[in-house]
Amino acid sequence: MATFTTTIPPSSLSFFSSSIFLPKLSSSSSSSLTFRPNSLKTQTKPLSVTSELATIPVLSFTGDKIGETQLDLKAAPPDTARAVVHRGIITDLQNKRRGTASTLTRAEVRGGGKKPYPQKKTGRARRGSTRTPLRPGGGVVFGPKPRDWTIKINRKEKRLAISTAIASALINTIVVEDFVNKFEGKPKTKEFIAAMKRWGLDPKEKSLFLMGEEEVSDNVRLSSRNIGTLKMLTPRTLNLFDILNADKLVLTPAAVEYLNARYGVNNGAYDDEEEEEEEEEGGEGEGEEGQG
Repeated sequence: MATFTTTIPPSSLSFFSSSIFLPKLSSSSSSSLTFRPNSLKTQTKPLSVTSELATIPVLSFTGDKIGETQLDLKAAPPDTARAVVHRGIITDLQNKRRGTASTLTRAEVRGGGKKPYPQKKTGRARRGSTRTPLRPGGGVVFGPKPRDWTIKINRKEKRLAISTAIASALINTIVVEDFVNKFEGKPKTKEFIAAMKRWGLDPKEKSLFLMGEEEVSDNVRLSSRNIGTLKMLTPRTLNLFDILNADKLVLTPAAVEYLNARYGVNNGAYDDEEEEEEEEEGGEGEGEEGQG
């Protein structure tokens, strides 16, 4: 039986210079793969999840290292990580489209009921309407119409995409102690930029701050809003696009605790709560339908 031998080139693409998106091939499989005609059928495998444990330094407001913390997040395996993250970001971006673009066809453009000039004896081309797509002011051929761009993604799949993206950014992640008390006076952007430099952050690079709801005070928000490369999020506004778009990720102890509880290995409590909420919403909808 004839055999075919192929060599798999090493992949050089990676998010945030992380190896989580690179397939880990064994020595035997990386050198050559043998295929047989009867084994060319694609086999579907269930989506597996791996654990990414990372130790991140904790910095004080002055920039000194005061300890370490750990993030134990769920992540997709290297062979499916890119597909999961790609599906998550495409879903987010496509669901943001309003779908209100609209054009008029030649049947919808006002006017054009009278024939512009006689059919014959003018020496010109035949015209039946001034609203033809071939003339200015006419209709549009195959133009956009209002439509719904929304696509669906499973809740667990979207959560896995976010946790995989965060796990890929752990190499460029630091943890900073709670600094909300450092801006109790008048908000100053200059002091916030100085603090970023003490933490090793370049104000010209894109930075993402993930903080707790109580940690984003008015002075902290006002001190950082004029920095165009900085994005400050809370667990309520955390999204996949900002994670992938950032060069540096800055967390607070409260954010680390939230990520471990929400996207960590032991996050069954959140699954139960969401399922209970969905059941309650479904029950209410059934009751309303029965009353109607």
